[in-house]
Amino acid sequence: MRAYLLARLGWAVPIVIAILIINFLIIHLVPGDPIQALVGDFPTPPGYAEQIRKEYGLDQPLLTQLWLYLVNLAGGNLGFSFANRQPVLPLILDRARFTLLLMLPALTCAAVLGVVLALAAAPRAGSLYDSSVTAISLIGFSVPIFWLGQILIIAFAIKLRWLPAQGMISLRETLTGWAAVADVLWHLVLPGFSVTIYYIAVVARVARASVLDALSQDFVLTAKAKGLSGRYVLWRHVLPNALIPVATVIGYNFGYSLTGAILVETVFAWPGIGNLFIASIGNRDYPVLQGIFLLTAVAVVLANVVTDMLYAVLDPRVRGSYGKNA
Repeated sequence: MRAYLLARLGWAVPIVIAILIINFLIIHLVPGDPIQALVGDFPTPPGYAEQIRKEYGLDQPLLTQLWLYLVNLAGGNLGFSFANRQPVLPLILDRARFTLLLMLPALTCAAVLGVVLALAAAPRAGSLYDSSVTAISLIGFSVPIFWLGQILIIAFAIKLRWLPAQGMISLRETLTGWAAVADVLWHLVLPGFSVTIYYIAVVARVARASVLDALSQDFVLTAKAKGLSGRYVLWRHVLPNALIPVATVIGYNFGYSLTGAILVETVFAWPGIGNLFIASIGNRDYPVLQGIFLLTAVAVVLANVVTDMLYAVLDPRVRGSYGKNA
């Protein structure tokens, strides 16, 4: 198991480095001048733009900038934000906690409910219930998440006035303690529901197909022939054998949770990584964009490593095959 983990981590390091270099080059080759975006159209003193460009190292050749970026990154320095006038690392970490507050509960609920719906629908394949779950999951997967968010705002915030439309806290009053927690959760309902609906559909579709495949295997027929109940066979034998494709989808979703809420955060004005990402594109804020790409790359790679570890836990044959190949 340790060799399996070390092998996966060994592949993760060069992948992250390659992603960093490619993202750096793509960002800097995109048309647009970050100094012009920072200064704007206002008249500036002579030489001011060149002074700012030199201060941020943008007057250096591209490969020199890349080398300096990698050296600073090795020392834990992600750079300084042009537009926000503060170090990149604390800025991103501050926004990341709001994105995780939105995404992690939604993805957890989607994973659990998606698997439960699949387990309830797959044994009844072809029934009205199964067709309903399939249709709902198809609709949830097909509806654009930003469009769904706007419909929810119109229905529940504007028409019914049940829930707040945007933001994370109420601006008209200052709340503390449990009242502040309840206020944040109240603002979390609509964006969280938008994310949950989409990912439930994704998980349910994959889980249903995987459970159907497991139900057709010989071990299920053998278990039923021994007199085991259908529910016991489903939870004890079918589910463990159907979880590997489901774990792949869940791990993929969690890996992209930091930036997967870009559209939702934009629609609901949620102050997370996605909102910062959109603003940084408009401001040509290279250090922040590079920091977000770095955080996303690390999150995706770590999610894949954890998913690989789950493979080894769910199916001992994975560990055995790795040992033979090694």
